[in-house]
Amino acid sequence: MAMAAAPLYCVCRQSYDVSRFMIECDICNDWFHGSCVQVEEHHAVDIDVYHCPKCDVQHGPSLMKKHNNWHRHDYTEPDDGSRPVQAGTSVFVRELQNRTFPSADEIMVQMQGHQVTQKYLEKQGFRYPITVPKLDGLGLKLPPSSFSVRDVEEYVGGDKIVDVIDVARQADSKMKLREFVKYYYKPYRPKVLNVISLEFSDTKMAELVVVPDIAQKMSWVENYWPDDSFFPKPFVQKYCLMGVKDSYTDFHIDFGGTSVWYHVLWGEKIFYLIKPTQANLALYEAWSSSPNQSEVFFGDKVDKCYKCVVPQGTTVLIPTGWIHAVLTSQDCMAFGGNFLHNLNIGMQLRCYEMERRLKTPDLFKFPYFEAICWYVAKNLLETLKELREDNCQPPAYLTEGVKALITALKNWLKREVTEPASEVPDHIRPNRLIKELTKEIRYLEEEQQSGAGGSKPMKSQGSGGCPLTRSTLDRASHHARRTARRLRHHHHHHHAPKTPSNLEILELHTRQVLKRLEVGPFEEVRVLTHYHLPHAALFFERVNSDLRKGTAVYSDISDSESEERCSTQVTNRTSSPKGPVSPSHRGRECRAELSQRIQENKNFMDSQSSGSNSSEAWGDQSPSRAASSPLCLDPSPGTDYQYCETTLSPPLHPSKRSAPNTPPISNQATKGKRPKKGMATTKQRLGKILKLSRNNHFLL
Repeated sequence: MAMAAAPLYCVCRQSYDVSRFMIECDICNDWFHGSCVQVEEHHAVDIDVYHCPKCDVQHGPSLMKKHNNWHRHDYTEPDDGSRPVQAGTSVFVRELQNRTFPSADEIMVQMQGHQVTQKYLEKQGFRYPITVPKLDGLGLKLPPSSFSVRDVEEYVGGDKIVDVIDVARQADSKMKLREFVKYYYKPYRPKVLNVISLEFSDTKMAELVVVPDIAQKMSWVENYWPDDSFFPKPFVQKYCLMGVKDSYTDFHIDFGGTSVWYHVLWGEKIFYLIKPTQANLALYEAWSSSPNQSEVFFGDKVDKCYKCVVPQGTTVLIPTGWIHAVLTSQDCMAFGGNFLHNLNIGMQLRCYEMERRLKTPDLFKFPYFEAICWYVAKNLLETLKELREDNCQPPAYLTEGVKALITALKNWLKREVTEPASEVPDHIRPNRLIKELTKEIRYLEEEQQSGAGGSKPMKSQGSGGCPLTRSTLDRASHHARRTARRLRHHHHHHHAPKTPSNLEILELHTRQVLKRLEVGPFEEVRVLTHYHLPHAALFFERVNSDLRKGTAVYSDISDSESEERCSTQVTNRTSSPKGPVSPSHRGRECRAELSQRIQENKNFMDSQSSGSNSSEAWGDQSPSRAASSPLCLDPSPGTDYQYCETTLSPPLHPSKRSAPNTPPISNQATKGKRPKKGMATTKQRLGKILKLSRNNHFLL
């Protein structure tokens, strides 16, 4: 039997498309695409009785709603003086312009562009808004001030769908950019429309804008988001804001507690700023969830609401959690961007949790906020370990931030039991990571207590010989120094450090091999090098970590699998990646196995290194170093050797990297897909090499 045909609608006679706005004719009851009958979504709300093109011949034009008031979102309500003024309406805007506020000069930090550096903010903190009157020195590159709304259309494309706010109703609708441009250039604008969320990273216009150095250098996404992440990379760094006079955005905190930079290219904006104290945040949450939110001006609920006029050519930087409203006092084009960073981690997490409690729709939240937090935690673990090995005290903001992060990560893991939408990335073992971070914080607290007791104190960050947070530096360039430091096993300070010149050469060689195999420089894969080692396998898995431990051998397995090998059972090795598993008891089994195997390990290594130059690759171990190494070998006949780690090894190349030069892929396009398919092929190729090597050369 033939399937019933889908009903057809509109003058175009097409089937229903959920993504397109439609309006129903009140005469013939057919449905029409707004774009086919020239009715914009924001116009439809003004129509009382709609007549389609066919029906209006006989019945006359559509009937419009009557404008009864100028102070309510629903302008058809009677103007009987019984209802309060609502935010965004023309009466509200007029009243707002007549109000007086304390000047933001009391709290704003005025700076020159070249003074706004990461070093400055790490030292002074980023707690108050910064204003920079001139563009110079910020590293911010923008189109000239003659750049127009038409130019935006040319660079972004007229078909781009943009979110538009109907200011008088504080309601959101979608329209094509070309329709907004038409509206903008009308001699009389029937209503106030505002574009504030046009993110243009995936358009030609992206080439015209370079974000401020500070936003680039401190950004979590730029520093810590791995290129091979399963989740699509969040793009929140390039927004174009086009607002007509009297546009108003009510009080809000930027998504995920992001900090934000704004630059007014032409026109003017007025910011109403409220400090994110505990009391103000509690008031804000209560106001946000109240049924009459639009009737209450939040600035009246707090001690101080500061007014900050931002004229043409001025840049402002607003820190984490600041509650702000924005009035566009004259037609204006501005550029802006959002970023997460290490300086206010606790406040960022507080804002995110508030968004969850307020049930903020995903559209208005930081994309994959929890995923980025896991990536950051992994990197900060490495930073804390390095600082401890250098006998350096991390800055207070980092210690406090990591503590807040540990609490949040624990809560998210608990929540996953009931809400299984996990954002824990592949290759991260959550329980292990939390445990290791907690351990680092405990070391710090013990160190502080012993320091207070009169023993030798740690050097503080930024003091003699103590660099600023390593995560802020290009880690790759510090690799050789770090490799050397790894040789001083951090539980055995009494061993004299050795200069690992051969190891550095070997590591360089390995990186060249990776390059020849088309592996991206940051792809975490395990490489077997057997040059000049006819009878011994040397597995490089995160060299910096291995050297710290003294010795390790690894198989061709992915991140999560390598950690699963901590088991006394024999399991088959495989080159395919698996999801994260966290059986903490395996570490205990591994350590029990370890104590029985120490001597066998040493004998095995001695036999491997005799007559070859491999002893340097093992870190030239003394018996006590071998004892402290977390290597588990099971030399029973007929089985593969078993390898396991007892600690989480930090990555060879942390996932910190500068922004890629390739144009970004939009979030929708990458949702749920793994970018970089070539990587799988590379891993398979490495798997084959490893298999051949095992069969032809080694005991393995």
